[in-house]
Amino acid sequence: MPGKTQSMVFDQASRPFALYLHWPFCRAKCPYCDFNSHVSNDVDTETFGDALCSEMTHMASLMPSRPPLSSLFFGGGTPSLMPPALVERLIRHAEDLFGFIGDIEITAEANPTSVEAKAMLGFQKAGVNRVSMGVQSLDDLGLKFLGREHSAADALKALDKVNKAFDRVSIDLIYALPDQSPKAWQAMLSQALSFDLGHLSLYQLTIENGTVFHTRQRRGEVMALNDDRAADLYEMTQQMTNDAGLPSYEISNHAALGQECRHNLTYWQAGDWLGVGPGAHGRFALFDKSKNLAIRNATVTRRNPAGWLDAVAAKGHGIDETQIDSPADWASEMVMMGLRLTNGIDLGVIENLCGPCGDWLYGDGVEQVIAAGWLKRMPNQSTLIASDDGRLRLNHILSTILR
Repeated sequence: MPGKTQSMVFDQASRPFALYLHWPFCRAKCPYCDFNSHVSNDVDTETFGDALCSEMTHMASLMPSRPPLSSLFFGGGTPSLMPPALVERLIRHAEDLFGFIGDIEITAEANPTSVEAKAMLGFQKAGVNRVSMGVQSLDDLGLKFLGREHSAADALKALDKVNKAFDRVSIDLIYALPDQSPKAWQAMLSQALSFDLGHLSLYQLTIENGTVFHTRQRRGEVMALNDDRAADLYEMTQQMTNDAGLPSYEISNHAALGQECRHNLTYWQAGDWLGVGPGAHGRFALFDKSKNLAIRNATVTRRNPAGWLDAVAAKGHGIDETQIDSPADWASEMVMMGLRLTNGIDLGVIENLCGPCGDWLYGDGVEQVIAAGWLKRMPNQSTLIASDDGRLRLNHILSTILR
């Protein structure tokens, strides 16, 4: 196992650099959603756009030495409710501030309704080149349970329209709903694979604190499959997507070669990103020459849209919380996120940024989970990869190996 002392080699220009823009508004709140979303049908889009541009400008000042953006992501909330003219304005402002690499990935999340599918054509003209559609289910009963406004037929029509307009389209599906049978999920996943998309995000239903589903579960309702049955569906998912040429590159994300979501890889590989908008998070490293050390910075903006607007008007930004991560915290993040990926983590790379792994990695714990068959050490002795069984036990692995 690597154990060298830190000899910092930090190249900001080689690190992926991304921008996240949060649009917090939805027409309705889904009962499983714990994202920072707010129901509103009356948004002053001009005022909100001014504030997003102001905060974007401030965020840029926090990271003066940076490469051009490799990805830009409109998330929410429901970004497909934004006027295309505002999307274009934000893209142009980001390009003026940061510059773009030649093949920048610009993603917008969208709901699969006819109105929003039509809006995505305007998004394409504005510069969006990748769409992530929140289909969630191709079954009307499943959609009703999940509190979605669209039907399966609506989703298929919207997907057809968007898929014809964009080269890169992904859809989200949620499985392991209560009483969902292997046969039902197999049929739904087969249908999704028949769309010949380059990317699928396939999430097991998890019950998050603060959601309507969590409240119902506390009252005694069964809101998701038990762990063993969900694991069976997970294993089926891996087999079917592999056979279809869309293997997993992350626990819940599957892609054809070259179709991986560059923006999300920035998160999972502990790259640098700035978060703009209510409740947005940012993480970025700056090099301190005096200490020969890369410092990992974190920002969190105010969650409430009205409060965020007031803060931006007063200060030019809505940052509510800033912190500097310790080397051990940063290393732990890289381990936690990186083990979600099929190519795992490189301890040598992490040590270069955060110091000797003995400061944050419990060596005996690593050997324990390797012996259990849940973690694999590659021949270079530096790379660790979660096995198929290990991916089902990732939380346990992390609690065992991290100090």
